[in-house]
Amino acid sequence: MVFVWIAALIAFIIIEAFTFQMVTIWFAVGALAATISALCQAALPVQIGIFVAVSLVTLIATRPFVKRFTGLKYSPTNADRFIGEKGIVTQEIDNLHESGAVRIKGMEWTARSFEGSIIPKGATVKVQKIEGVKLIVEKTE
Repeated sequence: MVFVWIAALIAFIIIEAFTFQMVTIWFAVGALAATISALCQAALPVQIGIFVAVSLVTLIATRPFVKRFTGLKYSPTNADRFIGEKGIVTQEIDNLHESGAVRIKGMEWTARSFEGSIIPKGATVKVQKIEGVKLIVEKTE
């Protein structure tokens, strides 16, 4: 079993090397502990228990700390101020034909319907979200 645990350890380290966030490092630590227990001639159920226990303890103990330093941080943009705002459709919104425009706060934006329906020119809409440079809107009337 020593070679199985060493193979698992190497596999977890290789997977970790190819990921951008810490994903398998805790299991690598667990595999290392299981390898040591196998070298000490522990029974297979004990080895598996050590692997699971050490992996869980290291995950629970370090994940919040690691997540705080490696997590993606949201940076609001100027465009975010349009979410929740109301505007007027200046060109009929038709997702199928990839057409539509809305005027909000004096600015013209390409727009698409949130629910996929056609929204006629002149209708009042509310911005639900932004995808790229397009406002995703729904009719308010």
